[in-house]
Amino acid sequence: MAAQTIFALSSGSGRSGVAVIRLSGPDTRSVLQNLTGSVPEPRKANLCAIRSAQDNTEIDRALVLFFPAPHSFTGEDVAEFQVHGSPAVVRRLLEELSTDESCELAAPGAFTERAFLNGKLDLTEVEGLADLIAADTELQRTQALAQSSGILRKKSTAWRRALIHALALIEAVLDFSDEGDVTEGPIAEAHTAVRELVASIHAALSDTARAETIRNGMKVAIVGAPNAGKSSLLNILAARDVAIVTPEAGTTRDTIEVQLELAGLPVTLIDTAGLRETDNAIEREGIARARIAAKDADLVIHIVDAAAPDAIHFESDDVLIVLNKVDLLASDPVAHNPASICISAKTGAGIDHLIQKLTDWCKASVSNVEPAIVTRARQRQCLVRCLSALEYFQDADLSDLELRAEDLRTAAVALGQLTGEIGAEDVLDDIFAGFCIGK
Repeated sequence: MAAQTIFALSSGSGRSGVAVIRLSGPDTRSVLQNLTGSVPEPRKANLCAIRSAQDNTEIDRALVLFFPAPHSFTGEDVAEFQVHGSPAVVRRLLEELSTDESCELAAPGAFTERAFLNGKLDLTEVEGLADLIAADTELQRTQALAQSSGILRKKSTAWRRALIHALALIEAVLDFSDEGDVTEGPIAEAHTAVRELVASIHAALSDTARAETIRNGMKVAIVGAPNAGKSSLLNILAARDVAIVTPEAGTTRDTIEVQLELAGLPVTLIDTAGLRETDNAIEREGIARARIAAKDADLVIHIVDAAAPDAIHFESDDVLIVLNKVDLLASDPVAHNPASICISAKTGAGIDHLIQKLTDWCKASVSNVEPAIVTRARQRQCLVRCLSALEYFQDADLSDLELRAEDLRTAAVALGQLTGEIGAEDVLDDIFAGFCIGK
């Protein structure tokens, strides 16, 4: 059964100077003919009137482009209508397309899924494209662009070539097993190829923590005793009044999250309830959540009232002690607390120093300037399965070459799942469902 022609608004919703409505499928040419009276010259913008096929009324005057198969994003005939971005124009053209029996509204990710099914993208490039669309920071953009441009696809192609070569050598030995004098060379060559392959995959996997940090961001929990200045600091760092600040202890009862960008890295700041003993059930729940936030955070900022220090301790590798309210002290707090950062949330003293410390910490977390090759948990899992089979091949008894050949086939299947050549439908559905409609 031939694929249906799909359409959708590919630009953002709401008012804009220009809105892009995309069309892809076997009936693209006929739809263009019906709406504009002609099919534009490929890859050249054509200014023309878009008219209703029902009553010939003009919908808009717009730029129309046509990309014939297979030289298009989806690999099918594709058209783009670059109309004026008013809600009325967009709504009218979408209604017109929906009345055409050859067309249907695209599901989320439908255009990208067709690009994948038609061999225009592999699964790692699809994931990179999804990350690029979702990128909020410069590091996310750089990493996603490298992935969508095929950095992992090119690497996996080389790995697959080496793996198939090793498998071919073992298969050849099996075919000529009765000629022992000619089998040692191919087996040794296969082992060398697998050893180099294992080293290369290990190197790619070594950077996955940094890559996933860039994708998912870092969590920073602000903790401390009541009235230490946690919410005040959150408001300063967010540059707006996010949390309620009052002299009354225990004002914050739940966690409050604010998104920031530091050194190109997405950072989630989490304000928490003040830590103390209390009989109030609501406050106790807030304190429990504060401790969970501190445990799950990548960095804990422990705010201490410089005039009334507390003795709270946290089990975390990364704790930044910040002395607040230093404007109330008569003596220099730095002289007595050289390891701490001294600030005043009231006067702003020391805030620039704190922000620089946080920025330096973010830079240290993603210090490698080269884009990571493996950026998602799914990719890592495929390569771990591949690596496991290859290492089993290396360590197992070579007397049973049929089983060693099966080890290499298992590794090849895992690589196929990485790129999408072999993959479960539920995995594919989950990936494409994450796209917006129109992409």
